This record gives sequence, structure tokens and C-alpha cells, in this order.
Amino acid sequence: MPTIPWTIPPNRRPGAAHAEDTHAGGTNPADGSPADGAVEVMASHFVLTSIRHTVAMLRSAMAVRRAVLAAPGALGVSLVARPLRREYWTLSAWTDRAALDAFVGDPHHREAMRRLGPAMARSRFVFWRPPAGAGAPTWAQAHEHLAAPTD
Repeated sequence: MPTIPWTIPPNRRPGAAHAEDTHAGGTNPADGSPADGAVEVMASHFVLTSIRHTVAMLRSAMAVRRAVLAAPGALGVSLVARPLRREYWTLSAWTDRAALDAFVGDPHHREAMRRLGPAMARSRFVFWRPPAGAGAPTWAQAHEHLAAPTD
């Protein structure tokens, strides 16, 4: 499965209303991000214990991706899947940490974690706030943050 490129939720595309934004400054018309530049980015890396979990992982990843694209506060999402290596990476951006934390409780996300948690050999999550106006996060940035030592 190739990389699913950075996708902006339909309600975040230029010209769309962003009623759930709590930022007084409005939104950036170019990418739907908060105009004040306050963005929370999350990247993850998962390794499955066995290739036999691949189909469940891919189905769950696609369901979670659809849920992210419909979630309040989501700014974008991308996925890299290397099923033969049992490796998966996610990259998402949110209006703030509260929106990201709220998404963790989404039924699609909870079901994926319940179903796939035992199938994980290891996982890593990193969070960062890019500088205002930085644009969409890149996979190079995500890999850099994921490779950094933990605090």
C-alpha cells in the first residue's frame, strides 16, 4: 500500500466554514488552519507482532482516517503502510491538543485500539507544535521527531 498523501478534511478546504474553531483569529484560507498558527501535530509509528494482523490493521487504519477527516478540529492526516514489513506510520494535525485528545475517544479510534492493541510489537507517538505559518507537517519532520530520543 502506498503512502496516502496529506488530506485536508472537506470542512477545512478553502471557503468552508469552521464553526468548531475556538480561535478568535479565524482560519487561514490557504489550508484551514487556525490563523493564530496554534497547531498540534501528532505522528505515530506502529509495528505489528505478525503479518497476520495486516488486514485488520489496514481496515482499522482506513476507518480511523475517515473518522479523523470528519472530526472537529482535524486539519489533515496522512498514512504510510508497509504491510510486508509490518510497519505503519500516521501523521495528523489538529487545531489544538484538546481536539486531538477528544478524537482519542471516537468510537472508530477506540475500536481500533481495542482490536489492535494486543497485535502491537511496539508503538511510538510524538507531538509537536510547528511555528506559525509552517504549513502542513511533512513526513521528513515526522520521521525526525519519531527518531529523536525520548525525554
